[in-house]
Amino acid sequence: MPDAIELLKTRRSVKPREMTGPGPSAAELETILTIGARVPDHGKLAPWRFIIFEGDARQRAGEVIARVFARKNPGAPAADVETERKRLMDAPLVIGIVSFTRPHPKVPAFEQELSAGASAMNIVTAATALGYGACWLTGWFAFDRDVLDGLGLKPDEKLAGFVHIGTPTKPSEDRPRPCLSEKVTRF
Repeated sequence: MPDAIELLKTRRSVKPREMTGPGPSAAELETILTIGARVPDHGKLAPWRFIIFEGDARQRAGEVIARVFARKNPGAPAADVETERKRLMDAPLVIGIVSFTRPHPKVPAFEQELSAGASAMNIVTAATALGYGACWLTGWFAFDRDVLDGLGLKPDEKLAGFVHIGTPTKPSEDRPRPCLSEKVTRF
C-alpha cells in the first residue's frame, strides 16, 4: 500500500475506457465503501448512499439511460443510442453516490451536499490505494430526473456522480495542475 501523502500527491483519474477487469473483490469493495462513509458529516446526518453497478446491473442501468435518451432524442441515430446504452460498461464496477439533504437547524443543505462529494472522493482515493484505477464522472444522465427515477432514486435525491473502478490497461498520464501561487492568498 502506498504512503498516504505520496498517494494523495500522485493520484490521477483513469478513464473508464482505459479500465478492464478484474474489479475489486467483495472484501475490497467493503473497504472502499467503509472509507466512502468515513467523511466529514456535520450533524451525523449521513446525507448520501451508494448504488453498486457490477455485472449485468451495468447493462440494466445502460438500458434505462438509452431508453430515456431515445425518448428525448427521437431522431438520434442508433449508434448514439448504443453509446448511451454502454455508459457504465467499461469499468467492471461503478458506484453511484446518491446525495440527499434534510432540513436541519445547524447544517445547511450545501454542507450536506459537500459531504456526499467528500464521500465520492474518498471512494476514488480508497480504490486508488488498493491499486485500481478510478474516475468520478457525471454526464447528462446523472442530472436527468427520468434516468434518476429509473435507477431507483427518490424524488428528493440527486446523483453526486458515478465512480468507475477497474484495473488500468495502461499507465495514466498526468495533466497540468493548478499553480498554487495563482490559487492561494493569505488574509
